[in-house]
Parts: sequence; C-alpha cells; structure tokens
Amino acid sequence: MKNLIIIGMISLFGFSFMACNNSSSVKENKQKVAATDQTAKKEVQTGQQAPTKEIAQSTPGETKGQKVLISTDYGNMTVLLYDGTPKHRDNFIKLVKEGFYNGTLFHRVIKDFMIQGGDPDSKKAKAGQQLGIGGPGYTIEAEFRPEYYHKKGALAAARQGDQVNPERRSSGSQFYIVQGKKVTAAELNNMVQSTGATYTADQINTYQNIGGTPFLDNQYTVFGEVIDGLDVIDKIAAANTGAGNRPVKDIKMTITLSDK
Repeated sequence: MKNLIIIGMISLFGFSFMACNNSSSVKENKQKVAATDQTAKKEVQTGQQAPTKEIAQSTPGETKGQKVLISTDYGNMTVLLYDGTPKHRDNFIKLVKEGFYNGTLFHRVIKDFMIQGGDPDSKKAKAGQQLGIGGPGYTIEAEFRPEYYHKKGALAAARQGDQVNPERRSSGSQFYIVQGKKVTAAELNNMVQSTGATYTADQINTYQNIGGTPFLDNQYTVFGEVIDGLDVIDKIAAANTGAGNRPVKDIKMTITLSDK
C-alpha cells in the first residue's frame, strides 16, 4: 500500500501525508500531488502578482458543531468538525468513540508545514520504525468545499497520491493539522494559477496574516479546524525529528468528544 501523502512532502511507504514527489515547477504540481517538502515550499514562493480570483462574498467561520479534544504532552487542542463534510465528520466521530486514536502518535512532523497522525500502526511502534502505512481498511470519498481551506489549524485528511488515487479519496483515519506560514499576495496568486482555487477577502487576509498551506487547497479534504490550542501545533511542529520526519521522542495523543 502507498503512503498517505500531503502536498509538499515525499512518502515512500504507504499512507504518509500529502506530498509532491518530484522537483517540478508549480505548473507541474497542478498535475501531480507528489513532491518533496522543499520543492513544495519553493513552489509557494514563485508568484509575482496579487491574487486575481476572489469569491464575491466571504464565508464566516463556523462555530457550532461537534468538537473533539486532542490531548498530548505538549498541551490540548480543541477541534471543530465541519458539518459541511459529513462523511469525514461522521467517520472521525466513529473512530473517536471507538478509542481508535488513543495511544497513536503524531508520526510525521515538518516545521512550517504540518503535523500528521492517525496511523494505528504507531501504537507501541519501535524506535525508528517507518510509519504512515496503517489505516482502518477503507477510504472516504473526497469532500472539497471552497470555504474549507488550509489555514493554520486546519484539520485535513491524508491520502494516497493522484497516480493511484485519481479520485483523491481520503485515508480512513490518517489526518494532518496545518501549521504553515504567512503567505504573500504574490504567492497566493501563484496558488490560484496552479490549483484553480478561489479565495474570499477574509481567506486572503487569513493566509497573509495568520498563515497556512494554500498549495494544498483543492487537493485534500479539509474537514475541521483547531479553535483552541494553536500554540500546541507550534510546539509539536518544533520537535526534533529523525528519519521519515518522525519525532525522536514519541508524541502520543488521546482524542475524545468534547461538549465545550
């Protein structure tokens, strides 16, 4: 099985996160979701003009819905699950109720990009063990929505690359939380041209002043966001890592439903 990938990183084994696996240009990145983390970051820095596409009305952030609490030794994060992505929301709630995530690790951490977890194989994993392949044995249909984007704190689903997963179906359990970095208007324009994404004024402002990973928009399903504990993302992202971007010291998590 291939790693779950997230745009911007290479995954050589199974479900690793999102990633691009070549050193091509941003235009080529539109055609492939795989690439190295360094390549993806370079691609975000090549724009030259202000964003040219914008949705007429902005969409206010959601505040109501099911919340979950992700507890770690670095602190706790409260995450709101979006009602607009019901397949991902309901699956995540099911797994949380089953205790699926308890004792799993944030097994892949890249500063200024994201923190990834949800691999059941990470429970009691040996030091140096390659992680990123495991899952519950199924995938989830993509649920892309323009109002759900990769701002800092976004919760999104990892998946296999386009070559083996052209429908961009999500992993049944692996997820990542965006750290990212602040993005200039020129960089956002580059993303508009390469991904076809459109942004509201509020979204542009968020990317420029809070940060995120816009090169992942329209590539991976965003189904929630951290509404309390953004500083915990920074603490985890700063952890020392070894092979496969796995933290040298295990970062375990427990996820429970929250009514706050």
